[in-house]
Amino acid sequence: MKILAVCGFGCGSSMILKMSLERVCKQMGVSCEVEATDINSARGASCEAIFTSAELANELKGASTVPIYSVKKYMDLAEVKGVFEKFL
Repeated sequence: MKILAVCGFGCGSSMILKMSLERVCKQMGVSCEVEATDINSARGASCEAIFTSAELANELKGASTVPIYSVKKYMDLAEVKGVFEKFL
């Protein structure tokens, strides 16, 4: 499965979220491809879910047909895991 970690420019906080998502997937034994990207690229990307901040989640609603999940603390693995479990 492919999921996106999204931030404004695709190279800062999305990379941190990507690494946290990869760690959570590994801990849970879930095979997935996580891609860090910017908000504009996320609008047309093919994926199963999008993970981002609450602010960007609101911007993406209506522009995407996949579920969008917001994460407050990208480095908090417990929070990231909790949000990821909602997706599963």
